[in-house]
Amino acid sequence: MAGKKPSDERTVDRERLVKALNEDLAREFQAIIAYVNYSQVLKGAAYMHVARELERHAGEELAHALTIAKQIDYLGGSPTVVAKPVEVSDDADTMLRADLRNETETIRHYRRRVIQSEALGEFALAEHLREILRQEQDHLIELATALGEDAPDPGIA
Repeated sequence: MAGKKPSDERTVDRERLVKALNEDLAREFQAIIAYVNYSQVLKGAAYMHVARELERHAGEELAHALTIAKQIDYLGGSPTVVAKPVEVSDDADTMLRADLRNETETIRHYRRRVIQSEALGEFALAEHLREILRQEQDHLIELATALGEDAPDPGIA
C-alpha cells in the first residue's frame, strides 16, 4: 500500500479493523433491538407480513452479531456490549424509514470492511462479511419494497 496515508480509510491494521468491526457489532445490536421492537409494535393488516419479516430479520441480525463478535475475538479484540441508539416511533412509515437508513449505512460499512479484510490477508473474514452483506442487501430490498420505493444505493466502499 505504498503511497497511502495512514489516515486513508482503506488503510487498516488489525487494531483499526477490530475497532471498525466493533462499530459494526454495535450497529448489529441496534438492528436486533429495532427489529424486535418494530416487529411487535407495527399494527394493522397492512403490516402483518412486514412484522413477520422483521422478526426474521432480528434472528438474522443476531447471527451477524455472533459472527462479528467471533471475528473480533479471533483478531485479538474484545467485542463491544453497547448498541448504537435505536430510533423509536409510533408511526410505521417512520420506523421502516429508520430501518432503511440503518441498513444502507450498514451495507456501506461492510463493503469497506471486505476491502480492509482482504488488504490484511484475512480472506475468511472477508467471506463471512460477504455473506452478511448478502443478507443485509436482502433486508434493504425488503424494506424499500414495504415502503413502495426502489432500494437506495448504499454507495461504494
